[in-house]
Amino acid sequence: MKVILAIDQGTTGTTVAVMNARGNLLGSVNHEFPQIYPKPGWVEHDPNDIWTSVLKGIRAVFRKGLCKPSDIVCIGITNQRETALLWERHSGRPLANAIVWQCRRTSAFCEGLRRKGVESMVRDRTGLVLDPYFSASKFRWLLDATEGARGRAKSGDVAAGTIDAFLLHRLTGGAVHATDVSNASRTSLMNLKTLDWDPELLKLFNVPRGILPAIVPSSGELGFTSGVRGLPDGIPISGIAGDQQSALFGQAGFERGAAKCTFGTGSFILMNTGHDRMHSDAGLLSTVAWQLPGQKVPVYALEGGAFVCGAAVQWLRDQLGIIKSAPDIESLAAQVPDAAGVEFVPALTGLGAPHWDPEARGIISGLTRGAGTAHLARATLEAMALQNVDILRAMERDLGRRMRALKVDGGAAANNLLMQLQADYLGREIVRPRVIETTVAGACFLAGLGVGIWKDVDALAKVWRAETTFPSRMGAGPRRRRLEAWRLAVNRAKSSA
Repeated sequence: MKVILAIDQGTTGTTVAVMNARGNLLGSVNHEFPQIYPKPGWVEHDPNDIWTSVLKGIRAVFRKGLCKPSDIVCIGITNQRETALLWERHSGRPLANAIVWQCRRTSAFCEGLRRKGVESMVRDRTGLVLDPYFSASKFRWLLDATEGARGRAKSGDVAAGTIDAFLLHRLTGGAVHATDVSNASRTSLMNLKTLDWDPELLKLFNVPRGILPAIVPSSGELGFTSGVRGLPDGIPISGIAGDQQSALFGQAGFERGAAKCTFGTGSFILMNTGHDRMHSDAGLLSTVAWQLPGQKVPVYALEGGAFVCGAAVQWLRDQLGIIKSAPDIESLAAQVPDAAGVEFVPALTGLGAPHWDPEARGIISGLTRGAGTAHLARATLEAMALQNVDILRAMERDLGRRMRALKVDGGAAANNLLMQLQADYLGREIVRPRVIETTVAGACFLAGLGVGIWKDVDALAKVWRAETTFPSRMGAGPRRRRLEAWRLAVNRAKSSA
């Protein structure tokens, strides 16, 4: 048996999965790791915890009998994007905790750049807005806040990167310092046209080019394992993509206009725009979706994301204790026909697209004596769907046409009530695939292409299968009234309110 091993390094945990050459997911294991909150609005990860979770996952795959080490023909990596870290080039030892994509500590710096009038230049070159979400301001903060980091950077002893680069460095025994083009496009430092680090942006964010990884395609032989406990040396790492781009690839979103929404810690919607870089007038981002071997011009995408989606369910579980496990929210929310006027805007780490308000804060409103935990659970699911409607409506304005049916994936896509709410509020059919772990599937597809398991994307398109569709059942009038109530609640959550 020959298999592909996928490492899906996410915000709250790492999944290691195995797929065979027919595109069947044989199984997966997940290990969570601690979230670190030093101050309000700050989020960190210990990179050693991340690496340990990867090693645990690899060992567990073998213990479960999903495959043997000798079965693995290649490895694919997909990862939480924008999370930034520094490490020693020679040893791989982290210099500090990683700053997570959710972290808002660089808000003031980004606002200062905005006041200088450089946002249009940044957006033109990177497709991104000036926001602490992206990696560039995090790299700057780490270099300034980590004792001796800037001096060591000048001597060549410091490596910087997003999580994919860190894992690739570790998996190859320090031989490779590289990032794929999809992850590089999320840093605010890569020029979307040249696909290289932009000198003016490096100067703007005060990030030395020498600490950054080489930018490589998303598929091909990118490195080989060396000295990793439990893995043979010489296995090619042949696919890398940021988690959201990987999910679009795993959804077989190969055609221009294809779109997906991943329900994870946040919710993220990507639409394939082909080889055209599309400028958004509606608060969306332009990003690289992927670059395959032999492609001089990558595939681009429009993207919009809500920072908090599944994380809102975790908040109900961990901070409020109204559910014992995340899947419990569906049965609790189903106890009531609606939220009875309760609104929950989960701006727990600010608002993302299309609002881009890093100082917005979460609110719960509309409470009455009759409101209970079921109504709050229902309001949470409704908020998860309504945030996506805001993004998709903005996307439709940019495209000048209605969306097609929306493909969904991620852990919360298994929630039937949430999927029906999404279909109702969006007014579009929702399509859930047979394999909802499409982030993992995308990493496997990219890796398999990189070593020739599949010839091209046409072969991969035959692997993807739909499982369930959710038609929209809500009338135009009720939908319009519901969206207006949501708009008023979001406005109350904004920092200008």
